[in-house]
Amino acid sequence: MHVDVLGPVEARTAAGKVAVGGPRPRTLLALLALRAGEVVPVDRLIDELYGEAPPSDAANALQGQVSRLRRALGAAELVELHPAGYRLALDPDTVDAHRFAALAAAGQQALDRGDPQAAEALLADALALWRGPALGGTTATGHADRLERQRRSAAHGLIAARVRLHRADVQEIQDLVRQHPLDERLRGFLMQALHQQGRSAEALQAFEDARAVLAEELGTDPSAELRAIHVQLLRGQAPRELPAQLTGFVGRQAELERLAGLTEDRLVTLTGPGGAGKTRLALRAAADDAVFVDLAPVHDVAAATLQALGLKETVLPPEERLTLALKDRAVQLVLDNCEHVVEQAARLVQHLLSTCPRLRVLATSREALGITGETLCPVPPLDPEQSVALFVQRARAVRPSFTRDEHTDRICRELDGLPLAIELAAARVRTLSTEDIARRLGDRFRLLSKGNRAAAPRHQTLSAVVGWSWDLLTPDERDLATAVATFSGGATLDAVEQVGGHDLEVLAALVDKSLVEAADGRYRMLETIREFCARHGRADAGHAAFYSALARRADPELRGPGQLRWLAAMSAEHANLLQALTWTTAHEPAAALRLLADLSWYLYVKGSRTEVEPIARTLLGVVPEQVSEEYAILLALAAPERVRGVLEQLRGPVRQPFVLIAWAMLAGPPDRDRPRTPLQEAVENSTDPWVRGLIAFSTAYTEWAVNGDRALAVERSREALRRFQDLGERWGAAQVLDVLATLTDDPHEALALTDEALRAVGELGATEELAELRGRRADRLLDLDQDAAERDYREALDLATRAGLAATRALAHVGLAEIARRRDDPAEAERLLLAADRELGFGWMHANAKQQVEAALSALAHTRGA
Repeated sequence: MHVDVLGPVEARTAAGKVAVGGPRPRTLLALLALRAGEVVPVDRLIDELYGEAPPSDAANALQGQVSRLRRALGAAELVELHPAGYRLALDPDTVDAHRFAALAAAGQQALDRGDPQAAEALLADALALWRGPALGGTTATGHADRLERQRRSAAHGLIAARVRLHRADVQEIQDLVRQHPLDERLRGFLMQALHQQGRSAEALQAFEDARAVLAEELGTDPSAELRAIHVQLLRGQAPRELPAQLTGFVGRQAELERLAGLTEDRLVTLTGPGGAGKTRLALRAAADDAVFVDLAPVHDVAAATLQALGLKETVLPPEERLTLALKDRAVQLVLDNCEHVVEQAARLVQHLLSTCPRLRVLATSREALGITGETLCPVPPLDPEQSVALFVQRARAVRPSFTRDEHTDRICRELDGLPLAIELAAARVRTLSTEDIARRLGDRFRLLSKGNRAAAPRHQTLSAVVGWSWDLLTPDERDLATAVATFSGGATLDAVEQVGGHDLEVLAALVDKSLVEAADGRYRMLETIREFCARHGRADAGHAAFYSALARRADPELRGPGQLRWLAAMSAEHANLLQALTWTTAHEPAAALRLLADLSWYLYVKGSRTEVEPIARTLLGVVPEQVSEEYAILLALAAPERVRGVLEQLRGPVRQPFVLIAWAMLAGPPDRDRPRTPLQEAVENSTDPWVRGLIAFSTAYTEWAVNGDRALAVERSREALRRFQDLGERWGAAQVLDVLATLTDDPHEALALTDEALRAVGELGATEELAELRGRRADRLLDLDQDAAERDYREALDLATRAGLAATRALAHVGLAEIARRRDDPAEAERLLLAADRELGFGWMHANAKQQVEAALSALAHTRGA
């Protein structure tokens, strides 16, 4: 049975309409249907059926109407009698008014979060349920009025969605305006729709019509909202689709207030050309705990986002890894400089927003990402007074005696209020008068406007300013500018001096002339300036040589007492290191092979192997096959299925520890029944302290597992620990501490050792090792403090989720399942184990975790059978 009240009230079954005769039975049906599934009190039904003149025996009269309704419906059980009243025994979804309310609410929510396409579909479906005036054929006028107000609100929402989508029906809106002439929202929609169709004069006239009607009927002026739309039309701007502006971060209170009000919008994109100040505005508006992802120097958006989150790669694709890490986190990502990877960025953002419900993204780009739910935030130009204030401030920084004159206003006006252009011009007041600046700017603009007519005018203006600044540089300054433009993500003073070949004074001149920014010990260019300078020359060979030398020097330091400082230094140069690897791959493959090997331990600790896989595959295609450590590392990254054959031919000595890690990760523990290889012999005979430490604890654990000699294993592990601690190497020390915790019979000592290992990896900021060790700490607590173990398992689960570690998540689920089993909750234990099983994929670590899951499921089944 279905009941329709959005039009003439009627009931329907699969066989057809059910005749409900008479206004009172229809009204009674409507009153009950509007609260389907609920008990409606007798007093309320009497009041709404009979109004102010009820019959003397109203209760009996109501009972008579109920009997008539039951007979009409042909199913007496549908109208139930309860002590407090009557109830229509139908699901609310069978009543069109309830379906309308749900669809309308969902549509409004979609509109509020910036998804007009979804809002249009939902609201159109909601309004399609209406067949005429609400509650036709009844006397329930109060309810009818309420439903009509809801209908009108939904209609407004539908029009708003279509206006945002640029497909509003002008005729439809005009008809509604005639029906509701005092509705200012409708009149605003009409103005916007007319403007979108190129009928700007009619749109402006619509405002005048609204002003006249409101004055005559109400004696009031148009609302602030309607006046704002009028102002936008006068400026030639359409709401929500403002043209890209060349702007900077000066006088941006309006933009900051708007961004602060977009808390429900999950994707906000700051749009504008390079050098418009989008990054500064994004950083100012971002949440304190936002994660900043600089996309300017990268080509892989997912890998860069992983790096920004401090995550290593796993066997999972980067997109799935990010989903696993972010799906339960309330976090904001700031994706900066999306324009050159806009398609990648759009795909990744759409994927993450659809799978991570608490994620928000603030993006900057020269063009919109173009996906559903995106809110664009163009930045308007600085007004004349703000432009002049910026010019005066920057000019006084280079000439303290500077004062505003008649040429200052002209310069700012001709520069369109663009902060970057104003800053570059102001830097010239050290050597030029404002009259000279104004005259040169005018000449330069006219010259460049006759060039690429397809380019946006404001981009031509920006190019003119940068080109003019370039012309004013000395030969040495130009030469250094091209060198600085070679760096991705900036550079240290040492890097600039060595690659550029000029002293500090030349670099200082570029900083003074606003072509290079100096901050936090690094020198960098705005992307627009960098692109312009790079067209005049680059220093790629020198750049590659510098960063190859840096990688070679840093590699052993990453396993010594200065590892934290060197890891931070290499992380700061990450983009430059990958740029050098890319360039050498294309121009000097042999050098690229050596550089990749020198970077291998850094890439492993930082978790960037996935990021370099495309470069490694390219390099694999241009270097000859060989038996060498460098080639083995290349295969481990580009073709791991082929690496074992090379490893078995290597003879040592081992120079790169990643060779040993790759071997262990790909093959698992050594097979004692297989013949020993020359490399194994070389490793065991190595004199390298770090390798000796690694071999000591690895051998100790293996010997204990095979021969059961715990005392010897402990002795050798402590020897390995001393080696790593003498080196100041936290990663190795943590591995040994974990082994010692496994070997000891004293549970309290095991916990203390695990805590020490946690402190070591905590200093490295290694989220993955923190997750694994936290899970093992929970294992060791299980028989001591079950509640504390549960807390550790949940923390391990949270860390593993953030890091995207499926195997570690699975093991945490195994631990929680064991706690549930001990608490006599086998259903929860089974749910957790099945969830763990679904997490697992392929690889040695996943296979090991799967064995534990299967063992736990078997034990659970045995417990149930007992």
